[in-house]
Amino acid sequence: MKLTIDNLDGAGVRDYTSVTDAQGLPVVQRRLNQPAAMRVSLLGTPQSPPVPVPGARVILAAEDGRSFFTGYLSEAPAFEYLGWGEQGPVYRYDLKTISDEYLLDRKSCPSRADFVASTASEILTTLTNDLAPGTLDTTPAQPCDVIPRYSVASDRNWSEQAAEICLRVRGSYRVQDHKLILAPLNSNAYTLDETAPQFEPAGLKIVSRGRHANDITVFGAVEPWAYVKDYFLGDGVTSRFYLSQTPYARRNYVLLEQEYESTLDPRWWKPTDPQGAIFIQSGKLWIQDGTGADGATVVQFAERLELGGAVVLQHGDVSFIAASDGILGGLYTSSVSLANCLAGFRITKSGAQSQISAWINAAAVGTPLTTSDGHHYVISTRMYAMEVFRSRQRFHASQHPAGNALGGEEVPCDVRIVLEVHDVDPNNPVSLVAPSTVLFDGLVQNAPGVCTYALVNALDMHCALAYTRLLRAPEAVVRSCLPGQPYRTRLVGALTDGAECRLGSNGDLAFYSAFIPAANEKLVVSYRTSGRAVAQATDPADIAAQAMPGDDGMRGSVVHLAIPEPRTSRDCANAALAMLDDSTQQPWSGTYETVSDFLPDAALDIFPGDGLGINAPSRGCSFEAVVRQVDITVLDLSSDRSQYRIAFANDAADPLGFHHDSSHVQGIAQITVTTIQPDPAVLPGLPQAEVVDLTSTWVTIDAGVAPPPGGGFEVRRSDSGWEAGNDRNLIAWFTVQTFTVPRLARAQDYYLRQYDGSTPRRYSEFSTLLHVDYPL
Repeated sequence: MKLTIDNLDGAGVRDYTSVTDAQGLPVVQRRLNQPAAMRVSLLGTPQSPPVPVPGARVILAAEDGRSFFTGYLSEAPAFEYLGWGEQGPVYRYDLKTISDEYLLDRKSCPSRADFVASTASEILTTLTNDLAPGTLDTTPAQPCDVIPRYSVASDRNWSEQAAEICLRVRGSYRVQDHKLILAPLNSNAYTLDETAPQFEPAGLKIVSRGRHANDITVFGAVEPWAYVKDYFLGDGVTSRFYLSQTPYARRNYVLLEQEYESTLDPRWWKPTDPQGAIFIQSGKLWIQDGTGADGATVVQFAERLELGGAVVLQHGDVSFIAASDGILGGLYTSSVSLANCLAGFRITKSGAQSQISAWINAAAVGTPLTTSDGHHYVISTRMYAMEVFRSRQRFHASQHPAGNALGGEEVPCDVRIVLEVHDVDPNNPVSLVAPSTVLFDGLVQNAPGVCTYALVNALDMHCALAYTRLLRAPEAVVRSCLPGQPYRTRLVGALTDGAECRLGSNGDLAFYSAFIPAANEKLVVSYRTSGRAVAQATDPADIAAQAMPGDDGMRGSVVHLAIPEPRTSRDCANAALAMLDDSTQQPWSGTYETVSDFLPDAALDIFPGDGLGINAPSRGCSFEAVVRQVDITVLDLSSDRSQYRIAFANDAADPLGFHHDSSHVQGIAQITVTTIQPDPAVLPGLPQAEVVDLTSTWVTIDAGVAPPPGGGFEVRRSDSGWEAGNDRNLIAWFTVQTFTVPRLARAQDYYLRQYDGSTPRRYSEFSTLLHVDYPL
């Protein structure tokens, strides 16, 4: 082996092999998804190479060029005086080094756009280039699996976030030779067989310790539950209406607040500008493009957007310099082009002016707005989806490796899109508080779960944008209609953002004085309730196998899972099923020590994350494990010989796909736990159900979908008792889409679920609540 060090003093790489202390030969420590470390001692005399400095580049390599360690000196050497030699004083100095991610861990991870539906390699590559572009070769990184959403934490370093990403996809990473190597666990697999000639029996130590569980309950976050629609009637005076339930609420926060004062930050924007048409000047983003090419000049958001919950996109305050052609604020199903635009503001030429139209599903809809000289236009998109999370979380285990996770399905959903333009005349102060013009207010059916957002797609665009703002909005849709008029969306939020009403923390809906509902104006407030995400899964076969007289065989475990976070009860169910993959197996862990000449399967080297099959019939075990730790002690630099200590375990002994939260869940006794068997199929909810007519004695309901084959719709007075034989709170069963139910009071609740013809019946996962509060 050869030990070389570059002190970064311009003298290049020096060979320190000859001054390596025989009592302090290199020891390399490798841990799964952690930086590797190496300790080595050198002897220093007046004739020795210079003492390495902190930050020096250190490489330990075999004679054939294979690297065993590459990294950097993480701190100043520790000196020990040994005496006086023939050439003067002799010192021993100990070096502590960290692998190549040392370059990245010294930097703070900058804030950036959340990753949505990105692979592990995409996230790690982007994080690496954010911190130190060109430092690492990321081409060896494999995709592993898709992560639904990942937020960068500025208070954690690169390697800590790399470890979490690997945990989420059941992968392993290491940084060596300035290369980022990312792969699924077990990508390289070896066999440790006691019948093999090179096997060392004394070097193998095995134990079986771990908790057996065949009945697992997983608690997750607070999730959206029932679909609710509250119906009110305005009287021209009342400004405050009280909701029947407490709405589900995520933390409302600003995803992006962009003031254009310098260059476009690549952590937030990906501009495509072959003609140099995009520039920033005087606090504005300018577009001066005349190519006429669709998708050629683009300002695209750095990451995808999830079309879930309530999101407000304030594209900016736009001033048109000349007649223009293109799309502003576009949401695209794939690449940026007119044909792929799901929703956006289509700008077209109209003589010397421009026209602004709603562009929905690649076509213009509605009446366009023609611009005026000297005016500027604040354009915004509001998106409302009754499904907050548009994809299931992914969970991995030994039988569900990277690429084959439990979960990950897209959640189908319609999305209400509202496109609005606020026309501001600087010479007319009244225009500042005038209502916006709504160009489109409608449902986009079966909207994709994620989309590409481009602020600008310029065909022939001549304009300036003053700012861009993306934010989470309250998770509620407020709509109203006057007698004989169609429904329109009432904007929820701050008055300064052009909203008409706000949702209070105590569950009240308050309208600002200028927007109080008129007499006989109908109001519908749509939202979700909230509850704790929880599910239970069992393995009946293992329970039966564990049973004995006086013991029913149940082996229970309650888990509060932190990573990957179960956002819904369905996620909790998938997490519990993934845990059952391994918790019902026999736990095995151990270590194996051998010299490098006798590594399993004649391997040249072995790393954490490699698979290791153990075949030791004399010890009563045969199992598959994952290498967790490798310690390499160099025995002889001249012969490339080292002592290896390999620590391994299977997932039954030490799970690799989960990180548990040590906190306790409060109020467990009040939580309904859904037991999930291996087929967790349920029917969809009824978010489109609505009241279509009502009198003082009857309410007519449209379920929004046709009844399932052999089934129908069950209507109850409370959200309980969903089964065929329970009529305690039952109103009726219906086998048609539209039906009538009795009304007995001013305020009344109707809970709906659909059911099918199976035995026992399958029901919707969540109820729909239609709450009527009308004068009799």
